Amino acid sequence: MSTEHTRLAAALRELRARAGLSLAALAERTPYSKSTWERYLNGKSLPPRQAVQALCRLADEPDGRLLVLREIAESHWSGRAVTTAPAASPDEPTRPHPQELPPPDGTRRPRLRRSRLLVVLAAAYTVVVGGVAVLLFLLLPDSEAREAESLPASVPFSFAPLCEGAACEGQDPMRLICGVGPDTLASYRTATGAHVELRHSEKCGASWARTWATGIGDRVDVTAGGPTHSVRIRDKEDAATFVYTEMTEVHPGSTVRACFRPASADGERECFEARVGAATTTAAPSAPQ
Repeated sequence: MSTEHTRLAAALRELRARAGLSLAALAERTPYSKSTWERYLNGKSLPPRQAVQALCRLADEPDGRLLVLREIAESHWSGRAVTTAPAASPDEPTRPHPQELPPPDGTRRPRLRRSRLLVVLAAAYTVVVGGVAVLLFLLLPDSEAREAESLPASVPFSFAPLCEGAACEGQDPMRLICGVGPDTLASYRTATGAHVELRHSEKCGASWARTWATGIGDRVDVTAGGPTHSVRIRDKEDAATFVYTEMTEVHPGSTVRACFRPASADGERECFEARVGAATTTAAPSAPQ
């Protein structure tokens, strides 16, 4: 097992422990069995991208760093990362290369162009590999990053949110990095057993709802007095993990309201509210509307 695969397995175990997910919970909420997750977490086999993404979604963690680790581990696992030339047999004498004859007139320029092309391709490859190394350095935990070379202070990368206030309205909280370390305004369990939470990012000035343990066809709405943003559980994959609404702009003191609509025709809509800046609550439902 390569160093990268070892780091990936350790990072997956840490993420599972931090999220408080047992192997049984992972098996229930993802398409992978307990024994399969045991192999992934202990480094016995390399998890597919979908498994890494599923664990990150369950743990409410951006998947960028782990996907980079997984891609590098996969390149070593498949042998794509190392290309070695066949060694010469010790009994086989070294054959001198035949002396090249001068190229005919008119062929020097094309050969020169090919040489330049090879140089350009080699330089491009170096830039790509260097870029991956820089990205990995920035995404690795501090304890691992200290083992790598220090980078120039001018590297333009950060985990800062990519929107604020009105610019976040209707946007995905995960893609715009507002879902890194958010606050939970209120949590609620529905009559069907689904869980809904109102989430808030102070840096983004926005809130959204997330839900899990849902059924296909269930729907969650969220609003803070402006537009209403909704998410519907479309398939088994949605039902097996966290699903998020888009964001709505909020300010200190804003009231955020979430409503759960079950897929069953006889199910009633359940709503609850929370105020930005107030203590976290386990909400009681407000009157259906």
